[in-house]
Amino acid sequence: MDKKKLANLLKKIEGPKLDFKQSIQIETDSGRRELAKDICAIANSKGGRGYLIIGIEDKTKKVIGIEDFELSEEKIQQIVSSRIDPPIPISLEVIEFQNKKVAIINVYDGPQKPYQLRDNGAFYVRRGSTNDTMRKQEIVSALQENFMLNAELCPIPGSNLSCIDNTLVDKYFFSQGIKVDDDNRVGLMESASIIYMDKDSGKYMVTLGGLLVFCKNNSIYVPHNMIKIINKVNTNFDNTIVIHGDLLTMLNSSEKLLRDILVKSYPVEAVNEGIKNAILYRDYTMFNKIIEVIINYNSIIITSPGILVKGNNTGYINYVKRNMWIYEKVIALDDKSKFIKSGKGFSRMKNAFKRKGKVNFINSIEDGDFKVIYPGVKKFD
Repeated sequence: MDKKKLANLLKKIEGPKLDFKQSIQIETDSGRRELAKDICAIANSKGGRGYLIIGIEDKTKKVIGIEDFELSEEKIQQIVSSRIDPPIPISLEVIEFQNKKVAIINVYDGPQKPYQLRDNGAFYVRRGSTNDTMRKQEIVSALQENFMLNAELCPIPGSNLSCIDNTLVDKYFFSQGIKVDDDNRVGLMESASIIYMDKDSGKYMVTLGGLLVFCKNNSIYVPHNMIKIINKVNTNFDNTIVIHGDLLTMLNSSEKLLRDILVKSYPVEAVNEGIKNAILYRDYTMFNKIIEVIINYNSIIITSPGILVKGNNTGYINYVKRNMWIYEKVIALDDKSKFIKSGKGFSRMKNAFKRKGKVNFINSIEDGDFKVIYPGVKKFD
């Protein structure tokens, strides 16, 4: 935002998409809750992009400014992602105005309305210059307008068309029997929700799913998309290895690394099954958590962000497939048929260790994650 745009906003009164704050408090839980409520209400209101402008006295519009402002975009996103469902696309700008610093939180008009606070389950909206809970019919209308509530479709601010690996995009559409060229690629990506146009700026952003599947350098925009492998058994490799990239590349890289680290007699395919499930079904709205694999002599532990949601099949433990948009894209791009054997993955994990030990599945609601614990490598020495 430039100074001219900010000056124009200061001439306006507070409304559904504009809120002025003299300051915000994120050091306390109540302050973080209030910030999440403000952003949620702006995002649920109609009218395009919204703005929460900090350092302005709301009644007089006097520029107070902010001092020692230590609020980063990452901190705001952590507050939003941990307190609002689904995630709201936001960005932070700090600009000099009238010799003072003013912060602007841009609240983008994403396709995921209505947004809901996690702590109390309420849906908030702006009525004039105040926040209010949405009424039943407003919630129903928002759900009808945005029927597909997929976190993968959330646009990620700061991303653009240059993030996309066109080779992967063309390969995906080719698998669907669609010929791609420079003239139709953007339109196809928009129709497939790989990208999303911000109506206010007229520029494209890449969706969360688009970055995860079709961007090889997505750690710039989604730094929580990684696999951290902690190796405590093989001195030929580093103790800590971090794998980034598009989801299929991450899976292939982790599989190769595990085969190199573990002894040949260890059933690596069972661990790979756990990593595959974590990549496909983890909760990608948990921006502060990553997939972690700890390889020890006594156990191998895979921790996946997001609790397991059990399916209806009572014959075996199974996942409800979170991230179905991602699942469909990865299936189409999978040359090695890693995902052909869908279902009964937990049974295959357990069967791989018959007479060697037990595979444990721990669904930790308190920690908000799901763990698979395999027998350690000493069982195979």
